[in-house]
Amino acid sequence: MSAPARLLDVHSDWDHHRSVYTLVGSGDELVETLLAGIGRAVDLIDLARHEGAHPRIGAADVVPLVPLRPDQEPDAREAALSLADRIGSELELPVFLYGRLTENGREPAFFRKGGTNELQRRVDEGELRPDRGPDRLHPSAGAVLVGVRRPLIAFNVNLHADDVQVAREIAHVVRERDGGFPGVRALGLDLPRAGLVQVSMNVTDWEAAALHDIVDRIVAEAESRGAEVLGCELVGLMPAGAAVAAAGAVLRIDGFDPSHLLELRLLDD
Repeated sequence: MSAPARLLDVHSDWDHHRSVYTLVGSGDELVETLLAGIGRAVDLIDLARHEGAHPRIGAADVVPLVPLRPDQEPDAREAALSLADRIGSELELPVFLYGRLTENGREPAFFRKGGTNELQRRVDEGELRPDRGPDRLHPSAGAVLVGVRRPLIAFNVNLHADDVQVAREIAHVVRERDGGFPGVRALGLDLPRAGLVQVSMNVTDWEAAALHDIVDRIVAEAESRGAEVLGCELVGLMPAGAAVAAAGAVLRIDGFDPSHLLELRLLDD
């Protein structure tokens, strides 16, 4: 048996009622570790009693394998498909493939819309079929989305506003689907425990849409609606290049890139 993958980060949020784990390892290490983690989620989480602001269709909702370099994608695909096979056969959970494991490039939102009941209806009526595992969602653990994708930035902007509609309107402005920034997916969410509303985003191409430009637009849109940006939140980890681009823009340093960071240069040597 392979060694466990290395855990780099855990991010949890009460209002989202969701935890994001970031791990790194070889294909075999990731498959074994993720399978064990998903099994534990099945044991502990009952979706029938679960409430949270973030859409989901499973106790282990989405499991992306992320190659850090393009030449690593074949290995990521192989590991993801092996994991999907074992989730279906050993844990007996339905698995839907997404992202670069599919020809149509379907993303998690395609499956999450309407929640588990709607997903089961779509399966029952023949609109969808799990790629692995049974055709019935697990009664307490739902299904699992397994995919391969590029590194993305999960990034939230918190607002003080009287109505969640403000966050939803701003999400509409910035997301790619509605004419906003390329590669940006966004939702407007109400976070009652925190007492604020949030523009929750996945920035899937940080080179095409810089974080500082997105935040500047959100600040302007919020101010025009009488709302205030209270701060931003990074979920998990982000590519160094995105942080460097933001720092260079704020400090107005021409030509600033990762080669100007001391620690990264030392790692290259």
